[in-house]
Amino acid sequence: MEHNIGTYNDLDPDTEARVESLLAQMTLPEKIGQLVQIGPFAPFDFEDYQAKNMDELIRSGRVSSFLNITIPHLINHCQRIAVEESRLGIPIIVGSDVIHGYRTIFPIPLAEACTWNPALLERASRVAAEEASAVGVDWIFAPMVDVARDPRWGRIAEGAGEDPFLGMAMARARVRGFQAADLSSGRRIVACPKHYVGYGAAEGGRDYNTTDFSERTLRDVYLPPFKAAFDAGAGTVMSAFNEISGVPATANPLILTTILRDEWDWPGVVLSDYESVRHLIPHGMAANLKEAARLSILAGLDMEMVSSAYPDHLAELVAAGDVPLAAVDEATRRVLRLKFRLGLFENPYTDESLADALILRPDFRALALEVAQESMVLLKNEGNILPLSPQTRLAVIGPLADNRLDMFGCWSLQTHPEDVETVLEGLAAYLPADAWTHVPGCPIRDTAPTDIAAAVAAAEEADVVLLVVGESADMSGEAHSRTHLGLPGRQQELADALAATGKPIVCVIMSGRPLVIPRLAGQAQALLAAWHAGIRAGRAVADILFGAANPSGKLTASWPRAEGQIPVYYAHKNTGQPAADADMKAFAAVFKSVYLDEPNSPLFPFGFGLSYTQFDYADLRIAQPTLKLGDTLVVSATVTNSGDRAGAEIVQLYVRDRVGSVTRPVKELKGFQKIHLQPGEQRIVRFEVRVADLGFTGRDMRYTVEPGDFHVWVGPDSTRGLAGAFSVS
Repeated sequence: MEHNIGTYNDLDPDTEARVESLLAQMTLPEKIGQLVQIGPFAPFDFEDYQAKNMDELIRSGRVSSFLNITIPHLINHCQRIAVEESRLGIPIIVGSDVIHGYRTIFPIPLAEACTWNPALLERASRVAAEEASAVGVDWIFAPMVDVARDPRWGRIAEGAGEDPFLGMAMARARVRGFQAADLSSGRRIVACPKHYVGYGAAEGGRDYNTTDFSERTLRDVYLPPFKAAFDAGAGTVMSAFNEISGVPATANPLILTTILRDEWDWPGVVLSDYESVRHLIPHGMAANLKEAARLSILAGLDMEMVSSAYPDHLAELVAAGDVPLAAVDEATRRVLRLKFRLGLFENPYTDESLADALILRPDFRALALEVAQESMVLLKNEGNILPLSPQTRLAVIGPLADNRLDMFGCWSLQTHPEDVETVLEGLAAYLPADAWTHVPGCPIRDTAPTDIAAAVAAAEEADVVLLVVGESADMSGEAHSRTHLGLPGRQQELADALAATGKPIVCVIMSGRPLVIPRLAGQAQALLAAWHAGIRAGRAVADILFGAANPSGKLTASWPRAEGQIPVYYAHKNTGQPAADADMKAFAAVFKSVYLDEPNSPLFPFGFGLSYTQFDYADLRIAQPTLKLGDTLVVSATVTNSGDRAGAEIVQLYVRDRVGSVTRPVKELKGFQKIHLQPGEQRIVRFEVRVADLGFTGRDMRYTVEPGDFHVWVGPDSTRGLAGAFSVS
């Protein structure tokens, strides 16, 4: 794929000279103003804007950025005051939460990651940038690159799942897409990976909750996707709500200065999350906003989102000598640098005629369908019941079959129900209207009457039951954590009644997270994880059900058997008494790291997903079984499409370091390739991994690659594959 990518981390002398010249002209209040993001006022209510005296705040240089304003004429109004009426003419930067599309809504990011197709997601992110830039947005608060291993946490929907390596690939792709340098609007976008760092480790899966993990886990699990995003050119980052080792991220010198500036030499802007400077007070780190401002600026936080600690208190802190002026200067320098690099001084205004031409274009809708198709994961297909025949008489049952709003998922600011295709509308492309009966059966929640009897009656008249169930959009996302991850409401009761008819059930599950559905998995002959798949959800589901699209998605977060297993993830440690260690003879078999009432394994593992064809693996080869530090591990295997349909397979490479100076995971993903094969076609899939990339954070908290023996697997998921071995000397 050809890239024309904007990067914001290569300092150039001309820009630096412009920054220093402008900085030298600024008063302290003007510098502090560059560290202030305001919002949201009611963006569709100009009276609210005027009541908050925004014109005067901008004119006096006390606003640097606005949050989630997406009206071109209002953005231009603000920009005109900043550029033409303020003393120094410094433009405003407009930030917005464009998490998985602006108006062309793609599947939620967790679903997008199940494509295992970074090039595709780069294209999707570029579409988001095209649309957002057309309305005047300069700054996208995405990608979310938090590694998340607890599906109770609602924000698992916003990231790439449980694995750092896959998260790195998706982070790079989405940053490249957002920061494409040749957008049709002629403007530029800067990405803002979030939430820095460790937010996905919230205890109990409860949003905003305490986190507690070692520095080694920080460096080996949670930091790598951020580093990948910065290496791809991301010019900003958003700090997290959580603490790290007892110090909230917003005021944490280890992550904001030691790692970000001293170790990584990253020159970008750090933005707080929403009011997270003020949050230092309930965290118990600061007694008041003044103290919160001091702690945050000294730790390395550049810009404050919404709360008013910086504008209210930084000047007096500098005057009292509690905050060096140099700290304010450095934060201001970073913000000015970003605005210069975005071209805002030369091109501050938005062409208000662009939005109609650049939003929801037909090619954008076509791409949304492609992403939705590749994101869906076939979890079960007993007896090859899928794909369905066009002659099948269907009973379409469930609260999500004729549903528009919930297809948007948990993070869409622009929700236009008329943009969405429902499952029923998708089916219409394959079946005449008299070939199915639709009965919702029950609501998603249990607050409305059910019609289970009518659903059963419809099932008894059909060849196949198409059951479309899951979560509503507002059951996942920020502040929407759940302790019970089964089907909400009476949907399982509906499934029980339908299973009792004996009719085959094809179940489509729409959700923002992995669900706990062992009972449903036993009842249905086919299971398709369709997620909240965006505006083309219905057509994508129908294309897969009728075989126009061959499913190729694979899970990027394990699906538990029970909530009591959580967290359950493939890259776990082995423990001293592992469940499957046949050589451990010191204790009876019961004294293992196991449950009494469930297997250790998930219901559906990381990397798992079925196809309508069959892929066979053979002939694992390791080019050089003994390697040195500067070498490259080369592993290959032959993959054959032994079925009768063309299909795509995601070939995965896993490695295990057998013995280390600190304990290591039982497996780690180190490579993947998505290949397309015709029936009977075979291909040698070759992986190259630098030995330098097989390391970890050692006892001294430094990255190290240790000599020793390694296992390697090439296969279709994290539980299966051809096995081999190599060593590093």
